[in-house]
Amino acid sequence: MVQNINGNQVTEGIRGSQLQKLQAGQRGIGFEQLLQEQLQKKEEIQFSKHARERIDQRGIEMTPSLIQDLNNAVAKAKEKGAKDVVVIGPKEVFIVNIPNNIVVTTISGSEMKNNIFTKIDSAVIL
Repeated sequence: MVQNINGNQVTEGIRGSQLQKLQAGQRGIGFEQLLQEQLQKKEEIQFSKHARERIDQRGIEMTPSLIQDLNNAVAKAKEKGAKDVVVIGPKEVFIVNIPNNIVVTTISGSEMKNNIFTKIDSAVIL
């Protein structure tokens, strides 16, 4: 160990990835489990800050089954080569960027009427 100018101890000669492996080993998590967790995160949809705000503002209930339906819709759209998709649910609409697995925004059922979706190459109906 070496002390830096602030008096904090620093580990010398360990790169970031090596340190992560050491820390993971200390927690009892193996590389295989860490890899699987990261792969699973990549496959699951994420919600942008804007989308999360719209979900809250519009009172959209995000149930585990709805999230699973969204994940399935995104997987199907990805198989077909879609890039930007509107996913139409029974009470809500989600705009999803497929390459990044990110829900960009959401619209509640009451706001769907007379709405125009631009820059969308595909639609999936739940």
